[in-house]
Amino acid sequence: MPIKTQALVVVTGTSSGIGRATAEQLAAEGFHVLAGVRRQEDADKIKRENIEPVIVDVTNIETLKALAERVVQDPLGRPLRAVVNNAGIAVNAPLEMVPLDEFRRQIEVSVIGQVAVIQALTPALLNSGGRVVNIGSVGGKISMPGFGIYSAAKFAMEAINDSLRREMSSFGIKVIMITPGGVSTGLSEQGITTAERLAKLMTPDQHRRHDRLFDSVKAQAETWAKDGIRPEKVAAVISRAIHDRNPRTRYTAGRDSALLTRLVRILPDKLLDRMLRSQMKLQ
Repeated sequence: MPIKTQALVVVTGTSSGIGRATAEQLAAEGFHVLAGVRRQEDADKIKRENIEPVIVDVTNIETLKALAERVVQDPLGRPLRAVVNNAGIAVNAPLEMVPLDEFRRQIEVSVIGQVAVIQALTPALLNSGGRVVNIGSVGGKISMPGFGIYSAAKFAMEAINDSLRREMSSFGIKVIMITPGGVSTGLSEQGITTAERLAKLMTPDQHRRHDRLFDSVKAQAETWAKDGIRPEKVAAVISRAIHDRNPRTRYTAGRDSALLTRLVRILPDKLLDRMLRSQMKLQ
C-alpha cells in the first residue's frame, strides 16, 4: 500500500515484537519511520531504508523533547502522519504480593509514558491533522487471574484513549485503539521472566496460596509466545488504521480478541469468572 507523499510516523517500542514489525511494514509502504528504542544496540539492528532509529525512553521527558524537536525540524518538512504508542512492559503476578514499586513501574511505562508521548507530539499532530494509534490489549477488556497489574495499565489506556478521542475530534486528530489478543512477542517472555523473579519474593504462606496460579500465568504466557498470532498481523491492522480514510475507533487483531471483547459485554461476571478460572485450570 505505497503512499504518494512520504510522511513521518513515530513508533515507540520498536526493538522487537509489534513495534518492530510495524516499523518495518510502514517503512515498506513509503513512510519515514522514527523508530523509538531505548538502547543503541537496538538502534543499530533496526536501522535501514525509511527507518530512522531514535533513542526514546517514554519515562524520560528529555528524550521525548528531543523526539518532538526532531519531528518539528524535519529537514524535508515532512508532516507527522501518525504516532503509534506501542512501548510497554508486563508485570504478571498475584495482586497480593506484587511489590508496589513494580506496580508503579508498570503504570509509569505503560500509562504515564504513553500520555507523555502524546503530549510531546500533539503540536505536530495538530499541524498535520495526524493520528494517534494506541496499542491496547484484550487485557484492557478482561482481567484474568494473575494479570491484574498489566490489565490495570491497559484498562487505564482504554479510558485515556476514549477521552483523548473525544477531546481531539474537533481538531482533526483521529485517535484509534488497536486491541490484539495473544501475540507471539518478547513481551510474553518478559512477563514470564518477571513472574519468576517475583515468585522468589513470596512468603511460604503466599507460595501455598499462589504457586498454582503462578504456574498457570507462566503456562498462559508460554502459550501466547508459542501459539499467538505473529506481530506482523498486528502491524497490518495498525497500517490499516493509519491508511483508512474514515478509520474505526477500535480494531481487534486476532480471533481471541474479537471473541473475548464480545463475550465480556454479554456474559454475567460470575459466568465469566468460571470460564477464565477453567481456562487457566484454577477450578
